[in-house]
Amino acid sequence: MNLLDLFTRGDALSGAVALVLLLMSVGSWVVILWKAWLLHRAHTDVARSTAAFWQAPSLTDALRTLQAFDREALLIPLVEATQTQTPGTLAAAGDRSQQLTRVLRDALHGVLRKLQSGQVLLATVGAIAPFVGLLGTVWGIYHALIGIAGAGQVHIDKIAGPVGESLIMTAAGLAVAIPAVLGYNMLGRVIGRIEADLEGFARDLRELLVTEQP
Repeated sequence: MNLLDLFTRGDALSGAVALVLLLMSVGSWVVILWKAWLLHRAHTDVARSTAAFWQAPSLTDALRTLQAFDREALLIPLVEATQTQTPGTLAAAGDRSQQLTRVLRDALHGVLRKLQSGQVLLATVGAIAPFVGLLGTVWGIYHALIGIAGAGQVHIDKIAGPVGESLIMTAAGLAVAIPAVLGYNMLGRVIGRIEADLEGFARDLRELLVTEQP
């Protein structure tokens, strides 16, 4: 028996629980596979883009070079943010170092939000899927007890089927939650490494522009 059998043979609540678990499983695996591919590209691109940037003869040439290497647009927003000029506004107030710190921080936050997209879904699935499965288990055992009470006699064949079906819900909840939690942790470590590389690049870029421009 599987989730599809529970969905087609159970009552409305059992079917709803099975459907929710199925959607959670599909959604989490889509996010895991998509994020794994995206972060692999991002990790490779950040390393190559950083090396190409510092090999360029000027900032204009470096930005042009990034267009070819930075496929996920992780470093480009940082460089472009430093080129934005808003004279006569509070954004332009203060010295050059403060302005660069502000624009690079905002650009870095935007890039990190892109990298972390999907992580909330994995965390949510990992946290609530076991409880969704437990709800199906409790509901199945309740129906088994109702059946026993209605029959007036206890037969093992009357108990084994419903209880077995309800326990499948618990196993299904764990089967959905465990990959989501593992995916969240593994992808989070990769995001952390990329974040450290981006922060280092932003810090080096700020130091470069502070010394070059008043």
